[in-house]
Amino acid sequence: MKKGLLVPFDGSPNAVEALHLAVTLAKALGEKLIVLNVQPSFHTIHTKLFFHESDLREYQQKLFHEMMETAEPMLKSSGVNYEQKLRIGDPRQQIIAEAKDAKIRMIVMGSRGMNPIVGGVLGSVSYGIVNAAVCPTTIVPLSPLEVEVAEQANASAK
Repeated sequence: MKKGLLVPFDGSPNAVEALHLAVTLAKALGEKLIVLNVQPSFHTIHTKLFFHESDLREYQQKLFHEMMETAEPMLKSSGVNYEQKLRIGDPRQQIIAEAKDAKIRMIVMGSRGMNPIVGGVLGSVSYGIVNAAVCPTTIVPLSPLEVEVAEQANASAK
């Protein structure tokens, strides 16, 4: 039987919004949350030449902990059972693999992440998950107020 809710989390406003919804759903369903952060592998010829594997792992752990600092207060105050996980590699592949491995009931994720260039050119992670998911997937956009604030910030930056 499938159990638990998977929340891919990159610290973006959309991911925070998705986490809010996932906490509400976890409370209503009595389910555990798995908050997943996926870091890049950094396995390129250049990183192998200039960086030791342990330094890369340490850096990935640092990035993971920085992301989880955003989620931790909400998770602790919610009272839901949760687990924070780190995976290394392609976000789409790792999110789907975690959903399969943990036999997840549902994925709840933000519509846009921290990398607008990749999302705009290659297609977003959320689009890839919707097409490959092994369970129901809910894509959470920003709230209308947050969209308005973001648009104002972009307009003033120009």
